[in-house]
Amino acid sequence: MSNKPARIPSDNSLQGLRLKIYTVIFEADTKAGLLFDRWLIFAILASVGVVILDSVAAIHLRFGQPLKILEWIFTLLFTAEYALRLYSSKHPLRYATSFYGVVDLISIMPTYLALLFPEAHALIDVRILRLIRILRIFRLTAYLSEFQALGHALKASRRKISVFLSVVMMVVLILGTLLYVVEGPEHGFTSIPTSIYWAITTITTVGFGDITPKTDLGRFIASVIMLMGWGTLAVPTGIVTSELTAEKYRNEKTTPTTRSCPECMSEGHLPDAHYCKDCGAKLPSYFTSETLISESMPKTSAPKS
Repeated sequence: MSNKPARIPSDNSLQGLRLKIYTVIFEADTKAGLLFDRWLIFAILASVGVVILDSVAAIHLRFGQPLKILEWIFTLLFTAEYALRLYSSKHPLRYATSFYGVVDLISIMPTYLALLFPEAHALIDVRILRLIRILRIFRLTAYLSEFQALGHALKASRRKISVFLSVVMMVVLILGTLLYVVEGPEHGFTSIPTSIYWAITTITTVGFGDITPKTDLGRFIASVIMLMGWGTLAVPTGIVTSELTAEKYRNEKTTPTTRSCPECMSEGHLPDAHYCKDCGAKLPSYFTSETLISESMPKTSAPKS
């Protein structure tokens, strides 16, 4: 046996007040946590509204002082929230260097920097980054599954979309160069980059109208690009939609649901489960909007006690 002394575990676990604060601030499964997240989202939107209104010259001249007071109130509230997050975190440095930790810090720093360094007042508009904190809403239970499904669909379709965009860029490059040859500098197509810019605005159906083809052949090519633009807008949407549909069927078979056992009240059973994973009791049928999954799946034997 080893003669090394036993290692004493670090007493850094969340207990007492830290655990209560952590449960409210970082989680949304309790009423207090859900209420805190909702008020936080309201405060973020209100603070962003103050920043936007303060950027309007007429409003700033008339209500500059009240808006400044409101900004300081929001800044102090967000500072207290940031301090509580650091206090209740098991690893404060890890949270401070995380994505949300950095965003939280950046959203409150401009106000203090403008107070200490008046010449840095131009950085005050960085406060608009507080809007990024709205991403926390996707961590709420009601939106988590939808957010994950959208993320998985975009990740699964990224190669298809990349290939499609590559083809579009090649088409834009070829047609833009062709318009440069057909129209020439005398009709506004002074260079190949300018012609490519025109092709991009045309194929995306934006059409600013600052450059237009004058020759019959140029107008014919422009018409072809405009018709191609309809398909250009539809293809990425179809790719993502098909992946969302596939993700939906995958989630129906693998994602735990809120099904509860009538015997032991255990929750979190799979859609195709027929028996409770804890006590082995038979589960009632699971209905969805499309199919009765539990009746269509082959039945499995109850687990042995």
